[in-house]
Amino acid sequence: MVGIGNFFGSFLGYLLWIFYQLFKNYGVAIILFTIVLKIVMFPFSINQQKSMAANSKLSAKQKELQKKYGNDRVKMNDEMQKLYEKEGYNPASGCLPMLIPFPIMIGLYYTVINPLSNALHLGKEAVTQAVSILQTVPGISGSFTYQNGFYNEMEIVRHFSVLRPYLTMFTDDELSKIQSLSSGFNFLGLNLLGTPTDTSVTSFFGKLVSMFQTNLWLIPVLCLVSSIITQVITTRLQPAMQQQQGCMKWMLYGLPAISAVFAMSVPAAVGFYWIISTLTSLIQVLLVHAFFSPASLTAKAEAQRVALLELEEAALEPLPSHLRQYPGEKFVPQENRKDEQSAVKKESGQKKKSGKSTGGQDSYLGKKK
Repeated sequence: MVGIGNFFGSFLGYLLWIFYQLFKNYGVAIILFTIVLKIVMFPFSINQQKSMAANSKLSAKQKELQKKYGNDRVKMNDEMQKLYEKEGYNPASGCLPMLIPFPIMIGLYYTVINPLSNALHLGKEAVTQAVSILQTVPGISGSFTYQNGFYNEMEIVRHFSVLRPYLTMFTDDELSKIQSLSSGFNFLGLNLLGTPTDTSVTSFFGKLVSMFQTNLWLIPVLCLVSSIITQVITTRLQPAMQQQQGCMKWMLYGLPAISAVFAMSVPAAVGFYWIISTLTSLIQVLLVHAFFSPASLTAKAEAQRVALLELEEAALEPLPSHLRQYPGEKFVPQENRKDEQSAVKKESGQKKKSGKSTGGQDSYLGKKK
């Protein structure tokens, strides 16, 4: 997972570094960086929504087939496949939109937490040597982030002023880049390189007390609030999620609490990224629901189906008049119809002649009288 994250994070880091160079603020760079990537992934969210709408449309028919062929799985699978082919639905179509954004999201996260490797693109060996320095410098080696081994690069940026004399593995140009980066982590009065709680405190209650000694308590609180709001709104907009029970439903509300607890003990920049990512995801959900709700997508698909049927019917050429057959009419071959039409015309002509003759005789007799 770390290798995949750093692989994608290395590419995405160029974009993050561009935003940082423009605004010289890591917080602003994270906001713009996250928004741009959400826009890039927006089409995948639309495709996922379309797949959910198609699945919702078929759910009633699927339940009927499950009820009818519940004891015969082979027959049920065959009927399901026929249903999918008839409706033009691919069950795997909803998986791809979910899988493609996953490495991008992982890469985005690793871009934020590994700024030396993925944003500044410093040499791997030099970064590894710099990380090992953290073990020898007093006051730094005992920090939670170093013991965890996950945010070492942020620790180097955070303690750069203390570590600089020891960072001989970097060139002067690289050191100036690190110094420039370390000076841009102040966002709206929040030091994004700081940790909301005292890392030397081990008890959870002690961490809570230490958290409110600085203004960084806003980070875990906003993590919790933004996550809960997003989960509630998303659940209301997606009826399928409202039907989830038990452990799954608990996870929807338990994950925000877990993210808040983690945000207490990691660099504030990480928690800040979680907040921005959550809020942009909420905006994305609202936009998708406003323009691509399951009801509107279903109605649009039905309208397209009806329009297609009308086009297919219009494309059919009408039968010639001599081949048309109406209800209750016996089919007569064309040759016989010509003979019948000739006979009818002949008989009609004879009647007309007879009528004229009779009319003339009556008139003559009347005059004679």
